[in-house]
Amino acid sequence: MDPPSRSFSTFKSYLRALSDTPNRLARRACSVSTSLEETSRLRSRSGSAMKRTLTWYDLIGFGVGGMVGAGVFVTTGRAARKYAGPSVVLSYAIAGFCALLSAFCYTEFAVDMPVAGGAFSYIRVTFGEFLAFLTGANLIIDYVLSNAAVARGFTAYLGTALGLSTHTQLRFTIHALPNGYNEVDLIAVAVVLLLTLVICYSTRESSWLNMVLTVLHILFIVFVIVVGFWRGDRKNFTEPANPKVAGGFFPFGASGVFNGAAMVYLSYIGYDAVSTMAEEVRNPVKNIPIGVSGSVIIVTVLYCLMAASMSALLPYDLIDADAPFSGAFAEGASNWRWVSNVIGVGASFGILTSLLVAMLGQARYMCVIGRSCVVPSWFARVHHSTSTPVNASAFLGIFTAAIALFTDLNILLNLVSIGTLFVFYMVANAVIYRRYVAVGTTNPWPTLSFLFCFSLTSVAFTLLWHFAPAGKAKAVMLGICVALAIGVLQVFHSVVPQARRPEFWGVPLMPWIPSISIFLNIFLLGALDRASYVRFGFFSAVTVVVYVLYSVHSSFDAEEDGILLSEKAKATMAVSGEEELKGTSERGDLKA
Repeated sequence: MDPPSRSFSTFKSYLRALSDTPNRLARRACSVSTSLEETSRLRSRSGSAMKRTLTWYDLIGFGVGGMVGAGVFVTTGRAARKYAGPSVVLSYAIAGFCALLSAFCYTEFAVDMPVAGGAFSYIRVTFGEFLAFLTGANLIIDYVLSNAAVARGFTAYLGTALGLSTHTQLRFTIHALPNGYNEVDLIAVAVVLLLTLVICYSTRESSWLNMVLTVLHILFIVFVIVVGFWRGDRKNFTEPANPKVAGGFFPFGASGVFNGAAMVYLSYIGYDAVSTMAEEVRNPVKNIPIGVSGSVIIVTVLYCLMAASMSALLPYDLIDADAPFSGAFAEGASNWRWVSNVIGVGASFGILTSLLVAMLGQARYMCVIGRSCVVPSWFARVHHSTSTPVNASAFLGIFTAAIALFTDLNILLNLVSIGTLFVFYMVANAVIYRRYVAVGTTNPWPTLSFLFCFSLTSVAFTLLWHFAPAGKAKAVMLGICVALAIGVLQVFHSVVPQARRPEFWGVPLMPWIPSISIFLNIFLLGALDRASYVRFGFFSAVTVVVYVLYSVHSSFDAEEDGILLSEKAKATMAVSGEEELKGTSERGDLKA
């Protein structure tokens, strides 16, 4: 066990620590970790090690299961009806390409530093403790809220599959509670707690359960695709039901395709949870790139086929935005309406897989945040017999179940996504910074200046795209923004040399691919509603308060006690080359 933290030993000690907050912030907020510290010294704080039992097909199963949830059954209809029409197929292809670029950034870090911390660890070794805590905390909040929403969605789709009323037969109402918080969902709670027991018991068994549920879900999706093309009509790709509305494959033009891509991109969120499994992967150098990229490619193909199937079933102006597939079959003869029940069963399996993967991911994020001493180290403990982070899994599972018990689905959905997109943006920045800056030997300002200018140009493009009135002036200004972004990128690429190159696997076409990922994530952030930004601002403010009142003092004490390395020790290791030597040795062991 760790020794008691000196800042919290007595109330007087805590007041003394608070008075020293400015000095501690200056010392710890921008303190970066190292690959060696993350993969050895900090990992040992969990006690028992997580067993390396996963292979590339386990990772593909987790990736597909995490992404292909029930959301695609809703998102496809909204994107087709309101934004893209039949060209929603291209919207999914573009969104899949964006997801693949972000996945490349995650993969480079995961191969070089195969730990369970995911984006938290990547940002901590690049931009320091405070930004890592800010992004990690928002990501965990997004996981918990979205998992609660998904669990309540399971009850809704179960009702569809069984032909029961969700509101009157599967939930019960407490009228004394305010609207939005008065429908008690015991089924959602049971599902969350059951999956919590599974992920606490064994990661390997969790993988097998995920694989079975994912295969069943994909079979239902293939069934829907086949029946959709069988019943569909090719003319629905170009002819709307109402001749007065815009027709053709691109009824809303190119802008509609990209706006549709911004909406459906949220269907791809989930692959980041795969990176948190890196600490439990055999031969991460080979298996992580295959698992992460392969799952994104498979899901993109499935999504495009689903979108094409739905577009063949009905003209886009007849698609039900909220229930596109079940609504399409209900439009036909009554002997086809049973397909709606099949869709409900398939979506239920999809919900279980996405929930299982997300709960695995959130627990591992919490475990590694506990290792870094910015939250209590109790969360970092790995059980000696199960080799899983039981404490983090149980705490977050109970927290998720408590929220899912009362809170309405629509309230929860308004609170998610922005934190995840923000983390994707930060990881893309981090992979560029880490390639071009070697701490202590390279001037970081050219790289930081590039990242700032490129992000600023991307923000300007996004604001013009969403708010400037249509016309020639808008097109010219958008063109200027694109030219500026390409110019800044090309100048940086020509002038600033890379400080390091990955030993095993790296993002190709550096810095173009992560820069495109930065641009696309900013563009997608611009498509979110005001409620998302209010949520992000509120929880970010809470995170800052927690960091100032607790986390910075806890990590300061850990550094004083030698649990965390001091900046001087890290500099000494970097100069002597010891870190690179040991890191290479450890990664060689992992390959074996």
